[in-house]
Amino acid sequence: MSLESDPFDYQVTKSGLLLIRRGGRTVMELGGKKAAALIPRLGHDAEQDQQLLARVTGNYRHGNERRTRRT
Repeated sequence: MSLESDPFDYQVTKSGLLLIRRGGRTVMELGGKKAAALIPRLGHDAEQDQQLLARVTGNYRHGNERRTRRT
């Protein structure tokens, strides 16, 4: 699944908690200093938002994964 076909969604609560959702389900709740640092960076560019949310949730391809060979 790619970020284009299944994008992340987020919501900032009154208490400063960042709720990150994907596919209609909450995948992570982020609070404290990490949320306070991330929230100002969101909302400017949709593609950048997707990359930031993917990195925060750990759902990001790092480039060091090996592809399996079919025999």
